Amino acid sequence: MAEPTTEELVTRLLGLLDVTPLSGDRFEGPRQIDGVGRVFGGQVIAQALIAAQATVAEDRPAHSLHAYFLRGGSEDHPVEYRVERAFDGGSFANRRITAMQQERQILSCSVSFHRREVGPHHQSEMPQVPPPEDLEPDHVVIDRHRAEIAGSAPPIVLRPRAIEMRAVRPLAVLSREPDPPEQHVWFRVRAPLTDDPALHRAVLAYWSDMRLMGTALLPHGLAFARGDVTVASLDHAVWFHEDARTDDWLLYAMDSTWSGRARGLNHGRIFTRDGRLVASVAQEGMFRPVKR
Repeated sequence: MAEPTTEELVTRLLGLLDVTPLSGDRFEGPRQIDGVGRVFGGQVIAQALIAAQATVAEDRPAHSLHAYFLRGGSEDHPVEYRVERAFDGGSFANRRITAMQQERQILSCSVSFHRREVGPHHQSEMPQVPPPEDLEPDHVVIDRHRAEIAGSAPPIVLRPRAIEMRAVRPLAVLSREPDPPEQHVWFRVRAPLTDDPALHRAVLAYWSDMRLMGTALLPHGLAFARGDVTVASLDHAVWFHEDARTDDWLLYAMDSTWSGRARGLNHGRIFTRDGRLVASVAQEGMFRPVKR
């Protein structure tokens, strides 16, 4: 069977983010087409964000999201999102979202919204890394090593994506040699999107869950792409600082400050090409070495 085209992949991504209103403040998020196995955590986060945004006025964009993954979801079934209007104030609003699948809770999430204001500004500097044009696409690197990882790599590693990634150290996720706990990866959607800022925030939330957890594995010579570990996101937080287009290149600068007791803590900063810090991310994940 032929692989989907770029346009088909992006259409599928947008379809995933097209949650359907049900009665009350309930929404249904569609399942991944041809999906098999555990649902991608970024998908559940993005769908929860869109469901929450649908209950808030457009002049209050999301500024933070905090989620806990309670169970692994299945790609075989859609996910229902139940939104609670926890707070509506003069400047801020808060929503609590419960993600359910087959009457089992898989995610607990809170999203805060803030009417835009002005105030003092500072930000961390963007790391100095090569531009994306000087780097190989990740799918090219994976294809070159497909034969040696095909038997052990999780399906999500080999699956074609709507998101193009170009890593400064592309072989880090394949290597069993210890590396510093940091990654720098350029991301973008592979086809133009509309101008809707809420859509771009949802896409950013979706791909903020890509590659981040593997940062904590790098010092230990463990490669998720080679099936060395079983992994799961435990929690995930995103702070949206500025609007940004996800169909233009964004730099994801990731580092890990700690790992132990089968968990690892990772942090991320997302920059535009001109150096604006548009989002910050934090995540703790579980990883357990696979006994061979």
